[in-house]
Amino acid sequence: MLSRILVRVMKNRIYADRRDAGRALAPEIQACELHDPIVLGLPRGGIPVAYEIALALDAPLDVLVVRKLGVPFQPELALGAIASGQVRVLNEQLLEQIPGLDEALIEEITARETKELTRREKLYRGERPYPELRDRDVVVVDDGMATGSTMRAAAEAVQSRDPAKVLIAVPTASADAVALVADIVDQVICLDTPSPFFAVGYFYRNFGQTTDDEVRRLLHDAWEGQQLSGRTTNA
Repeated sequence: MLSRILVRVMKNRIYADRRDAGRALAPEIQACELHDPIVLGLPRGGIPVAYEIALALDAPLDVLVVRKLGVPFQPELALGAIASGQVRVLNEQLLEQIPGLDEALIEEITARETKELTRREKLYRGERPYPELRDRDVVVVDDGMATGSTMRAAAEAVQSRDPAKVLIAVPTASADAVALVADIVDQVICLDTPSPFFAVGYFYRNFGQTTDDEVRRLLHDAWEGQQLSGRTTNA
């Protein structure tokens, strides 16, 4: 797939918080020609960003649970990721560089994170079914991409549901992360790809952990708003 990549360079842009980043991203997404769009946020940090984008688009908001597969001795380093729909993506290049990451250990890490993924799906969604994505334009949002492995798993999960188009939207990312996801989606929208790229949190004044309660509150507010306005997620 030949993806269009939009990087709107905003050097030294530091966001107040994740919702501020969502408001900064929204105009670029509004400029796209979208058909029956739906916005999917990656919890936890991607939900506040996605909430602002969904508001700007007047589009439904939903959640796509993805879990990073962290290297045991360096959990922030992702050897891959899993997503709803039994999708798993592994960073083969990284695996070749780290001794001791055999298949048994990878399966152990995957099983542990799958348990947490299932817990979060139940926590955030309850009995609410997944939205229908077939023939819709899907905007997948996170608060940033460092390695891109988590977003790639998310994009593959979305692609398995036959959307019309898939767009990835993040306020900041490494160039390597953008390259990792660009070949499986229709468009990547990123406001900056700083080099060197240290960490996503470097570009926020407030990068405190998004709590489960905040995720649930924002989803509840969005879902209640959709009901009141007559919009649905085709669930």
